[in-house]
Amino acid sequence: MDIEKTLLPGVLLIKPKVFADDRGFFYENYQAQRYKEAGIDLEFCQDNHSRSSKGVLRGLHYQKPNEQGKLVVVLQGDIFDVAVDIRPDSPTYKQWVGVTLTGENHHQLYIPPGFAHGFCVLSDTADFYYKCTAPYSPKDDKGIRFDDPEIQVQWPLECTPVLSPKDEQLPLLCEVDPSDLPTMEQA
Repeated sequence: MDIEKTLLPGVLLIKPKVFADDRGFFYENYQAQRYKEAGIDLEFCQDNHSRSSKGVLRGLHYQKPNEQGKLVVVLQGDIFDVAVDIRPDSPTYKQWVGVTLTGENHHQLYIPPGFAHGFCVLSDTADFYYKCTAPYSPKDDKGIRFDDPEIQVQWPLECTPVLSPKDEQLPLLCEVDPSDLPTMEQA
């Protein structure tokens, strides 16, 4: 597998080796030792799978406490996946990276604990699969608005995104109590 560092320290684009022929393809989605050697030395404890329609935008989500690292991949369809550094004590605070993940390219994105995460669906539907380093905790579930003007994520959407009622009501980053944001030490 090839590992590419992004502009945000710890956020990694992973390109697994895919073996394809006229019958289909095979690739190793996860192998603990290889990921440990790549610097992803956290234990994953929960896997999630979601399906969304074109124009759906989920995020920007994070947990505090019980911060989650995520290893994300698209099984079918195309998404634009985003990680945002929301740690006020980080030199890359408020910066973001975005990558296109597809069921065809099999690329993965690793988002370490302490980052907000979101994605939008570019294809008619997309199946999104991700491993988490901490279990989902409803009481610790937090988020910031996808269109926060301080962050300025450039979402590649052709129309107004479809949001959940929860995501429609997320605060701007400047409205979040600093104690509700992760720090470099905690993450």
